[in-house]
Amino acid sequence: MNWKIQRKQLLVQAFLSLKNADDVQRFLRDLLTENEIDEFSKRLQTAEMLTSKIPYSQIIKKTGLSSTTVARVSKYLNGKEGGYRNVLNVSHQHSSSQSGRELS
Repeated sequence: MNWKIQRKQLLVQAFLSLKNADDVQRFLRDLLTENEIDEFSKRLQTAEMLTSKIPYSQIIKKTGLSSTTVARVSKYLNGKEGGYRNVLNVSHQHSSSQSGRELS
């Protein structure tokens, strides 16, 4: 993927400019449809479940995602970019240090 395209750089910068969960939630709601947000959250949930060694069949049943989508998440989870792994690691570190706080 070519991240040097100006509109893609703008998108990355937009995420980097957000200061807290409320800012992220408001931006995502403006940027994406409710169904897109739901789909992306299911993919992240799938990555977390795959990391926990939960079988594809259980992931499909719980998330409602297709086997193709679960396989694609697995491919990227185990790929060289490391985006899912990084987010999951940072998220787990953050939730450990922020235990008791919930996103609204």
